Amino acid sequence: MVENSFEEYKRELTPNFEREVVAFLNKSGGDIYLGIDDNENVIGINDIDGTQCEIKDRLKHNIEPSIMGLFDVNVVQRDGKKIIKVTVAKGVEAPYYLKKYGLTEKGCFVRIGSTVEPMQKDEREALFNKRLRNSIGKIPAPRDGLTFAQLKIYYEEKGLALNEFFMQNLELLTPDGKPNYAAYLLADENGVSLQVAKYGGKDRVNLIENKNYGRCSLVKAAKNILERLNIENTVYTKITRINRIEKPILNMVAVREAVINAIVHNDYTNGAVPKFEIFSDRLEITSAGGLPYGVTIDEFFNGRSCPRNKEIMRVFCDLEMVEALGTGMPRILNVYGKEAFDITTNFMNITFKFDEEALKLRDENLQSFDEATRVKNEKTITLVNNDNDLNLLDNQEKTRVKTRVKNGETITLVNDDNNLNLLDNQEKTRVKDKKITLVNTDNSLDLLDNQKELEVKLPIELRVKNLKRTSDKILAYMKENPLITREVLAELLRISVKGLDWNIKKLKHEGKLKRVGNDRQGHWEVVKE
Repeated sequence: MVENSFEEYKRELTPNFEREVVAFLNKSGGDIYLGIDDNENVIGINDIDGTQCEIKDRLKHNIEPSIMGLFDVNVVQRDGKKIIKVTVAKGVEAPYYLKKYGLTEKGCFVRIGSTVEPMQKDEREALFNKRLRNSIGKIPAPRDGLTFAQLKIYYEEKGLALNEFFMQNLELLTPDGKPNYAAYLLADENGVSLQVAKYGGKDRVNLIENKNYGRCSLVKAAKNILERLNIENTVYTKITRINRIEKPILNMVAVREAVINAIVHNDYTNGAVPKFEIFSDRLEITSAGGLPYGVTIDEFFNGRSCPRNKEIMRVFCDLEMVEALGTGMPRILNVYGKEAFDITTNFMNITFKFDEEALKLRDENLQSFDEATRVKNEKTITLVNNDNDLNLLDNQEKTRVKTRVKNGETITLVNDDNNLNLLDNQEKTRVKDKKITLVNTDNSLDLLDNQKELEVKLPIELRVKNLKRTSDKILAYMKENPLITREVLAELLRISVKGLDWNIKKLKHEGKLKRVGNDRQGHWEVVKE
C-alpha cells in the first residue's frame, strides 16, 4: 500500500479532510483510507459509526456543487482492525470547491500525484466554462403532478423515510424549484420506455418477444428487468454417475452490475434509453452517452467512477442497489474481460456471451430431445434411448409412444397421471421394477437403463408452453423464481394483474401455494403441483 494519484492515507479524520475530497473530485476520483498513518501502519478507527456520520455530514454541507451520489463511505478491515474507506468519484460539475472559501485558491484544489495542490485561476475558469449545464438535474420534468409512492415504499423497506422535503434533499428540483428530469425518471409514471427484446437467432431478424418494463419509477424498472433476465438465465443440467453438472448461461453478478450501470449512467438528456437484447448466443446491453465527460478509457476500466446522473446514483446508493462506487467494473471484467465492451462517442455496448459449456449441454439436450421425442398436441413428452425407433400410436383419447429397449421388451409411456405401462404380447402390465421414470410436473424426463443416465432440462418458456392451465403455469414460474413479482408474472402469462391475483387466491385456497414473508420482501413457495 503506497500513496499515489488514487489513494490517500490518514491516521484520523482531520480538519482539512474536505480539501482531499475536492482534489479527487476535480481530478480522476480516488480512495481515502482513515486509520492508516503516513508510514502505512494500520492504526484503526475507534468510533466507526460516529466518524462515518461526521464524514457524510461534512461532505454534504461543506463542498459545492453538491456531491451527493459522488462519494461512498464503507468500513473495511486491514490487519484485523477496522478502518474507513471513502471512495470519491470524478465529478461532472468541476470545479468543486470548499463552500467557505468559494472558487478561489483557498477553496479549489486538484490532485497531482500523491499531493494536493491549489488549482490555478486559469484552470478553474477553463473547467467552469466546460461544466455540463444540460444535466438531468437542471432539465425541468416534462409533466406536472408527479407522484412517488413506489420510491417511498423502496425507501421504507430500507428503514429510511422520505419526508415532505425529500425532493429538495434528493436534488430532484431545478434551480428555480421545479421538479427536474431526475424526478420524472423516479416518479410512479413517466414516458420513458425500457424494453427487453428477445430474438430467435444470432441476429435481429426473428424478433420473438419485446417487453416494456419502463413507464414507471426507474428503481422499479431496474428490479423488473433484473428479474426478467434472471428467468432467462437458464441453468442446463446433466447427471452423470459421478456428479451433477449445472451450468448457467450467464454470470448474473456481472450482468446485474451492467444493468444497473446502464440505467444509472445512461445519457437521458437526448431522449435515448438503455436497451437490453437477448440472442440465442449472447445478451447485449446498450446505453447512450459513451464515456462520462473527462474520463479516459484506462480510468474507466480501472473502476474510476464518474456518475453521469448523480441524482439517480444517489437514490440507487441509498437503496443499496449499488454496493460501492467503482466496484462494478472489476466484477464484469473478472468474468468477461475488456473485449466485452464496445465504446463509441455516443454509445456503450456490453456483450455477455453465453457460457460455452452451458451451450454445449443445451445443444446435447436439445439434440437428444429432437431425436428421441415425439410430441402430439403438446401433450406427451417422452425421453428414450436415442438410437431406438419410435412409432406414434393413436388411440383416440391418448397418444402412446412405443420404443424398443435392449432386452426386446416394448415400453409405452402414456400421458395419463404419470402411469407407465408395459406392453408385452399385447398384454398391459404396470412397470414397477424397471428403472424408468416419467416426470410431468416440470416436463423433464429421466431414463435410467443399463447404468445409463441422462437428464433433459428445457428452458422455462418451453416447459410452460406445454402446460394448458394458467394455474399450472403460475406454479411453474414461481418454482423457477420464488422472488418473481406479480407484475412480471402477469406480463409473462399475458393476463391482467387482477386475473393473476384471482388465480393466486385459488391456488392458496387449494393448498398448492403459499406466500412466505410480506408482499414486498417475501417469496413464493409451491406446496404441491
